[in-house]
Amino acid sequence: MTIIANPPIPQVTLVLAMSLDGKIADAQRGAARFSSVADLAHLEAQVAAVDGVLFGGGTLRAYGTTLSVRNSDLIAQRQRRGQPAQPIQIVWSPSGNLDPGFRYFRQPIPRGLLTRAAVAADWVQSGLFDTVWPVPEARTQPWDWPWVLAQFKAAGLHTLALLGGGGLAAELLHWGCIHEILITVCPLILGGSTAPTPVEGEGFLAAAAPRWRLLSHRVIDGEVFLHYQAQPSPPAPGPGGEGSKP
Repeated sequence: MTIIANPPIPQVTLVLAMSLDGKIADAQRGAARFSSVADLAHLEAQVAAVDGVLFGGGTLRAYGTTLSVRNSDLIAQRQRRGQPAQPIQIVWSPSGNLDPGFRYFRQPIPRGLLTRAAVAADWVQSGLFDTVWPVPEARTQPWDWPWVLAQFKAAGLHTLALLGGGGLAAELLHWGCIHEILITVCPLILGGSTAPTPVEGEGFLAAAAPRWRLLSHRVIDGEVFLHYQAQPSPPAPGPGGEGSKP
């Protein structure tokens, strides 16, 4: 992971696995479990490297849980760097519509919630989250991600892994807030017009599409692991992915 010196927001890395046809789940939009043991180890290493993990409410509803760091060597590395054993696992849910019965709420991890100020109070009172970031309504129409991410950095989160879904990725890409992408291409075809993709929302016109530079690639048992770094955006404006409201 390449670290940008003193950015105004955390260093954000999108980490995902997709099928050959660019799907991150099948048409039923449930939990995606098609990647290999090697990819899961790769994902755990990325989670272990950061101060915080961010994912959308739809992702949490699909899985009911999140990926904690279980490898003892990775935990020891975190502690030697002065990090806590686990990164804070933050769910973005503008609606606040989350089931307290999710196993996520019983995992031995620090939990965070990013939501609208209007629905934050009940979750603060619940005590189920270690940290709640309530966002003023004026900054949610659309979501002001540079401002939000600056709050994370002020809270000591200097590196962030973004684990989906496609709506949240679109939001941050629209604002230019993703610095790197780690993508695993898995050898299967899912198809389906309703199957989710890595970046949803309204999309970008080709002239304004974010550009990326390939830093590395490797192949393990038919899976291709790709590492990209963001390039300066072209000057032409383009539509973003705002509007996803998990």
